[in-house]
Amino acid sequence: MGGVSRYLLIVVVLVGLILPLPVRGNSELDALMEIKSSLDPENRLLTSWTREGDPCSGAFEGVACNEHQKVANISLQGKGLSGSVSPAVAELRCLSGLYLHYNSLTGEIPKEISNLTELTELYLNVNNLSGSIPSEIGNMASLQVLQLCCNQLSGSIPSQLGSLKKLSVLALQNNRLTGKIPWDLGNLVTLTRIVLSFNQLTDRIPPGLANIPQLQVLDVQNNSLSGIVPSGLKRLDRGFRCSNNPGLCGFGFPSLRVCTSLDSTGVGDLPFGVDTNKSVSGPQTMIPQSHSDHSQVQRAALIAGTLTAAITFMLTSSLTFYRHRRRKQKIGSMVDASEGRHSIDQSKDICSRSASPHVRLEYASRWDPLDDGLYRNGLGMSQQVPLGYRFTLEEVESATHYFSEANLLGKSNFLAVYKGVLRDGSLVAIRNINLTSCKTEEADFLNGLNMLTSLRHENLVRLRGFCCSKGKGECYLVYDFAPKGGLSKYLDLEDGSSRALNWSTRVSIIKGIAKGIGYLHSSEGKRPPVVHQNISAEKILLDQQLSPLIMDSGLPRLLADDVIFSTLKISAAMGCLAPEYITTGRFTDKSDVYAFGVIVFQILTGKLKLTTSLRLAPEPCHFRDFIDPNLGGNFSEAEAEKLARIALDCTAELPERRPSILRVIDELGSCGSKG
Repeated sequence: MGGVSRYLLIVVVLVGLILPLPVRGNSELDALMEIKSSLDPENRLLTSWTREGDPCSGAFEGVACNEHQKVANISLQGKGLSGSVSPAVAELRCLSGLYLHYNSLTGEIPKEISNLTELTELYLNVNNLSGSIPSEIGNMASLQVLQLCCNQLSGSIPSQLGSLKKLSVLALQNNRLTGKIPWDLGNLVTLTRIVLSFNQLTDRIPPGLANIPQLQVLDVQNNSLSGIVPSGLKRLDRGFRCSNNPGLCGFGFPSLRVCTSLDSTGVGDLPFGVDTNKSVSGPQTMIPQSHSDHSQVQRAALIAGTLTAAITFMLTSSLTFYRHRRRKQKIGSMVDASEGRHSIDQSKDICSRSASPHVRLEYASRWDPLDDGLYRNGLGMSQQVPLGYRFTLEEVESATHYFSEANLLGKSNFLAVYKGVLRDGSLVAIRNINLTSCKTEEADFLNGLNMLTSLRHENLVRLRGFCCSKGKGECYLVYDFAPKGGLSKYLDLEDGSSRALNWSTRVSIIKGIAKGIGYLHSSEGKRPPVVHQNISAEKILLDQQLSPLIMDSGLPRLLADDVIFSTLKISAAMGCLAPEYITTGRFTDKSDVYAFGVIVFQILTGKLKLTTSLRLAPEPCHFRDFIDPNLGGNFSEAEAEKLARIALDCTAELPERRPSILRVIDELGSCGSKG
C-alpha cells in the first residue's frame, strides 16, 4: 500500500511540473487585482474581478487566456472606467492585446508597459491620458498597432518608435504633441497608416515616409508643418491628407500651393536646379515664370517622378526578397531548434502561441498584408473572400459606439447583436461572435465566410461584410438592419392589438419566406444548395415594408457543431425542429420545409407555441376558430384553407411525404390577390 501511495505522489508531482500553473493564486492574479484597483478605484464596473476567482474561467469580464492559462487579452473598451493605467500591467508577460480605449482614464502611460514584449495591439485612445509618450515603447518588438489618439498627450513623438519593426498602424491624432515628426519612422517598412493630425507638430515631413512600400494613409492635417512635401507621397492620392498646414508646399498636389525658392527646406525635392546654398534675396534665385522654364519644370518633374517610381519598385522588390529569405530561414530555424530547446525558449512559446488559429484583420488596415493564411490548406485565389466585404475593427467599433450597452439588441451564450450606424449613415446589425464558437480549421472558417458572402436574395438578410480580429478573438458580421424587428414580435398579441398584421401582409410574408428558402435550396452558379437548419419565427425579420428577411442563412457553415446544436433549443421549443432530426441527427431540405410549415401555422393562428389541436384544427375547416382573432374575420377563407393545407403537408411526419419548397412556391402563386 505504501508503494502505491509513493507512486501516486510521484505522479502528482510530475503532473504539477508538466502542467502550466493556472492564473488563480499566482503573480498574474495579483497583477490583475492591482490593475483593477487602478482602472476602477470605486469597484463599480469590474466587480467580476475577485481574488477568489479564476480569470481563465471566463468569470473575469474582458479577460481572455491562452491555452497555457496565461492572460492573453484584456478587452475593456467603452466600459466607463475613470481610473488610470497601472504599471502592474507589465507583470502580464504573455499579454498580446490591451484594449482600454473609449474610457475616461487619466494620468500618464506607465513606462513599465514596455516590458510587454509579446504585445501586438495597444489601444489607449479616446481617454484623458496626459504626459508624454514613453520612449520605452520603442522596445516593444512585437507591437503592430499603437493607438493613442484623442487624449491630452504632450511633448514630442519619441524617435525610438522607429525601432518598432512590425508596426502597421500609428495613430496619435488629437493630442498636444509638439516638435518634429521623427525621421526614423521612415525605416518602418510595415507601416500602412500614420495619423498625426490635430497636434502642434512643426518642421518638414520626413522624405523617408514617401518610401514606405505599404503605406496607404498619411494624415498630418491641422499642424504647423512647413517645407516641401516629398513628391513620392502623390502615390497615396487621397490617402495623403495635409490641409491646414500653411507652411507646406509641393509639386503636383492639388491641395497644396506650388513651392517657390523661399521654400528651400526641401533640398532635393525642387524639380529644377535651384542652388539652396545661395542667397534667396536676388531675383536670379526666384522660380522662373517663362514658358520655356515652365516646360523645363514639367520635364524635370517627370524625370523625378520616374526616379521615385523606380526607387519604390526596387525597395518593394528588395522587401519581398528579404521576406522570402526570412521565411525560409524561419522554417530552417524551427527545424534546427526542435532538438535541445532551452527552457527560455519554452517560456516564450507559452506566450507566443495564439489563443485563436484564425487569420486576423488589422485594426485599421483590413487584412494583415503579411499574413498568407488565406492561401493555406489549398485555399487559392478562387476562394478568396471578396475585398469589398471586409470591415476594419475601427469601423465596427465606431459604428456601435464601441459596443455600447445602449446599442445591444440581444445576447446569447456565444454571440451578441448590436445596432450600428456606418459612416455612410446606413443602419446595420452587427453580430459579435467569439472565434472559439467558429470552425477550428482555418480553411473551413474561410469557406464559411465565402458561403455567407455568396448569398444574395431579397428575402434574406443582406450581409454587408465582416471583420475578424485574432488579437481580440472575435468575429463580427455586419448585416442590414431590419427596422420592423422580428416576426415573433407580431405573434401572441392581446386581442385588439394595433400591432396585429392584416391578412394580405401575412400572406405576403408567407410567400416571401418560401421564396427565400427556395433560393437557398437551389444551386446558382458554383454555389451548392444550402440547408438553413434553424428556421423559426425568431429567425424571420421584417424590413420597412414588412417584407420577410430570413436571418442566419449559411451561418452553420461558419460555426462549430456544438454551437449549432445549442442554437437549436429555440427551434425545438417552438416545434420547428423536424422529428427525423431526433433520430438521425441530420438536416435536409425537407427539415427546412417542416420548419416553414410550422411558421405558416404560427402566422395563421397568431401564436408562437402550437398545440396538436391547433395543427389539426384545419381538418374540420372551422376557420373562424382557427385563424387569429385579431384579424376580426377580415380574411379570405379560400386562401386560409389553402395555406392551412400547405402547412399540414409541410409538417408531415415522414419527410418523403412533404413537398419540395419549389412546389410550395408554385401552390402559393395565386394567394394574396385580395387584402
